Amino acid sequence: MRINKTKVSLGFIVAGALTVVFGVVLLFVGPAVMKDQIIKNTVIDPKNELSYTMWKDVPVPFFMSVYFFNVLNPKEILAGEKPMVEQKGPYVYRKQIRKENITFHENNTVSYREYRKYFFEPSMSAGTESDIVTIPNMLVLGASIMMENLPFAVRLMISATFKTFKEGPFLTKPVGELMWGYDSGLVDFLNKYLPGMLPSSGKFGLFAEFNNSNTGLFTIFTGKDDIRNVHRVDSWNGLTELNYWRTPQCNMINGTAGQMWPPFMTTESTLPFYSPDACRSMELVYQRPGEMQGIPLYRYVAPKTLFANGTDYAPNEGFCPCRQSGLLNVSSCRHNSPVFISHPHFFNADPVLLKYVQGLSPSEDEHGLFIDIHPQTGVPLNVSIRLQLNLYMKRVSGITETGKISEVVMPMIWFEESGYIDGPILSTFHTNLVVLPAVMEYMQYGFIALGLATILIASLVHHKARMAHLSGSYKCAESNTEPKLELNAEPNTGASEKEQIKDSLDHETKGKSFIKNAEK
Repeated sequence: MRINKTKVSLGFIVAGALTVVFGVVLLFVGPAVMKDQIIKNTVIDPKNELSYTMWKDVPVPFFMSVYFFNVLNPKEILAGEKPMVEQKGPYVYRKQIRKENITFHENNTVSYREYRKYFFEPSMSAGTESDIVTIPNMLVLGASIMMENLPFAVRLMISATFKTFKEGPFLTKPVGELMWGYDSGLVDFLNKYLPGMLPSSGKFGLFAEFNNSNTGLFTIFTGKDDIRNVHRVDSWNGLTELNYWRTPQCNMINGTAGQMWPPFMTTESTLPFYSPDACRSMELVYQRPGEMQGIPLYRYVAPKTLFANGTDYAPNEGFCPCRQSGLLNVSSCRHNSPVFISHPHFFNADPVLLKYVQGLSPSEDEHGLFIDIHPQTGVPLNVSIRLQLNLYMKRVSGITETGKISEVVMPMIWFEESGYIDGPILSTFHTNLVVLPAVMEYMQYGFIALGLATILIASLVHHKARMAHLSGSYKCAESNTEPKLELNAEPNTGASEKEQIKDSLDHETKGKSFIKNAEK
């Protein structure tokens, strides 16, 4: 059976046109489908296995690296000289996070308590928890500042109490005890006769209240009704605003709980979050784009205004009384202890702070905090939150333990909480959010290219077939006329010579006319 190339080529042209239309439809529908899938999978819902597991149990390994500022000249500091410190560490702890008491509410919110526990990692540390370091004694130097406005006689009595319990201005103890608590007669005395004065009812340590504890009762939006609200804090411990600070703006609870953010971020987006440990909301800003093992990301960092004082940045006036820029006074939420938070080594702080302490050298790479986030989903890929704990100390008359200490904001420790997605979770993340969207995008343009190529080739085939058909018709016409001319042109042997000549001329004339008509 002979194939009609013209009809086949027309069929391919139609098929190519349909393929182009399908590709164009995918071009517009594809992104909408991907957006719908992202929304569906970022809502806090037990049905969303991957995202819900990441939110509930945080399977990504998190670590806390602690660096101590070991005091080299405690006696000279008591004589009024400038403090000299050396950084010791890191002492690394694996952080285990789990959410409990998860309760979903009808208004599209969910409540939970997040518990944390720390485990020392010797292989990742630069020393052991038995290492001996010397730091300022917060119980003595902090309490001295808190009591400086009391009557002189009371201050003398406080100094006598310190001597009774053998508490000096500096502590020289193992890292483990300074971190998680040590026995102190003074602590036992205060907890017995002045309950609530100290953050811990047991041993006193810098991180004693953090281990085996929770961050409070968070209620956040699930995003089921509006994905723009997913992970946003509705209340903390039943509060929709704080009461630590002096202005309503500073007391606002903004953003998320600091683990995930709403999807579809742009370079204009910020990362607001509430930190119970810092007793305030904070906000990071976009710095630059990047990539992590093929996954696109945005890097967000702390702006210089984060810990600026009220003079340099008016909105921060509510966090005062302030000192130099770069210091956040958290005494109002730390039992009035003269404690300040800053970036490590006073990075992004007033340079004058570096003049009061020897041994500090700030740099963005080592001391700046950042969060690398996948903008399409709001999931952090790499996190490094770095903060420093400082103690404001000076001479207080009547309390001899303070000696002649010059007024100084003394760095004690700085710590980094870090974690990044890796292993099977990263592979799944890469497949679902990078590979599949890329395949869909290639399919869109692939269908368009395939359709156009099909149309072009089929058009060429159709044109060639048409030309071949016309050429065949012409040849057929010639082959049908020439034999007749030759047959009719043969001489009539039975006629006279004159009649034969006449017949020949008549046939020749008719033949020419037939050929002309055929050509037309």
